[in-house]
Amino acid sequence: MGSPKLILASASPRRRELIARLGLTPDAITAADIDESPRKGELPRDYARRMAREKAETATSSEGFVLAGDTVVAAGRRILPKAEDEAIARQCLELLSGRRHRVLSAIALRAPDGTMRERLSETVVIFKRLSREEIEAYIASGEWHGKAGGYAIQGIAEGLISRIQGSHSGVVGLPLYETRALLKAAGFDLA
Repeated sequence: MGSPKLILASASPRRRELIARLGLTPDAITAADIDESPRKGELPRDYARRMAREKAETATSSEGFVLAGDTVVAAGRRILPKAEDEAIARQCLELLSGRRHRVLSAIALRAPDGTMRERLSETVVIFKRLSREEIEAYIASGEWHGKAGGYAIQGIAEGLISRIQGSHSGVVGLPLYETRALLKAAGFDLA
């Protein structure tokens, strides 16, 4: 009998790249089709955990481990959206300019027997005070598209961040330390 399979419940190329840094290649990739709307009054930490858990639950497998994640950018109790247009990206960057915010990266691992394990990474990120020109140049890059909070730390935006405390890979989309610990705790072989 071969080793259990790893199913990545995410279509994100960033998560595939990150999981490869652990020496892993998913046996299958499934995109979770769920409603990602925050519930009324839901706090960012609870929302991130719920999203990761729901994504793992939708990609059930009796022959493998299902790994899912969700990354949430939070300014205080406010959950910032994924920027799908320039106006949203601009609003996010204006809000984050010169202040600290949190990036919550939740992961959930569903084992073949149905048990669920979860971890949460919390990282503090501080943007420099952004000038109008810097915001407009970043908007023109297009790098913000589809990104939580309107920025991608693994690109040009990294040069606009004055400090980070926590997991860089968590801000990108999959906290590697927590992911490795979760897989090991579940008995997944990480040779």
